[in-house]
Amino acid sequence: MTPEQINNFRIELGPASEIGLGAVLFIMMFAVALGLKPANFKFFKDNPKDFPAGIIAQLIGLPFLTIALLYVMNPAPTFALGMIIVACCPGGNVSNLLSLFGRANTALSVSLTATSSVAAAFFTPISILFWASQYGPTAKLLREIDFSILGFLAQALIILALPLVLGMLIAKKWPDFAPKLQKPLAMIGGLGLIIITVVGTLKYWHVLMAIGAMIIPLVVIHNALALALGYGTGWLIKSDVRSRRTLTIEVGIQNSGLGLIILLTQLNGLGGAAIITAMWGIWHIISGGIVACLFRFSDRKNSNHV
Repeated sequence: MTPEQINNFRIELGPASEIGLGAVLFIMMFAVALGLKPANFKFFKDNPKDFPAGIIAQLIGLPFLTIALLYVMNPAPTFALGMIIVACCPGGNVSNLLSLFGRANTALSVSLTATSSVAAAFFTPISILFWASQYGPTAKLLREIDFSILGFLAQALIILALPLVLGMLIAKKWPDFAPKLQKPLAMIGGLGLIIITVVGTLKYWHVLMAIGAMIIPLVVIHNALALALGYGTGWLIKSDVRSRRTLTIEVGIQNSGLGLIILLTQLNGLGGAAIITAMWGIWHIISGGIVACLFRFSDRKNSNHV
């Protein structure tokens, strides 16, 4: 595909599909909120170093690093937008599992994921618009598509913030009922996202094969830099080993499913951006698993030298 074809490529959705995607996103955010507890935010008080450093690296450091990478690699504008959207998304629950497997600081991981998820409802849409405006090709792309900034922010607030507030209210008022409701909803949301990804991949497989060689290096390099940023942040503030591992995983693992649904429902289904985002969702599980295995290997190696 030519650069012009890539930038003009759209993933077409009918009204029913858009409603379904919006419902999946609503359910995902609602399920996250049902699991939030005051203890998830205790690191505000208990850890004045690692916790704020992780939040800053995730919400500000990664988007800034992404913009710098775009100026160096100069990808197609639609690819660049996908990279920016991924960088602006919160951490995903996958990071908690990888932190547990990699013998990282799991409590810190849960706190960072919870905080970034809450911030996502209000911060992610604004962050996407801000950072996209800092890179000329993506700023131009958003001007060229039929895109309303106020409409985007309003829709994002409804789809992201409303379920978050409702879920947190239910979790506070009915703490015993919330976990029972969360599990099936989380499964429904996750299954819905998997179905969307699989169906979309099969439908646009020919496009993926045509541009795969262009997007895989972008995803791999971008994700590697995100992991390095997390590790470097821990090293800079002199975190202990377990917390440094958590920062590595939290900054390197993003909720790309959230980014994909935002793209498909509110940004005209920009195809190249959507494929970048979906590919990140696959690759970060692979890279995160490799990193977690390396952490465990390091523990085993060190124990053999004792």
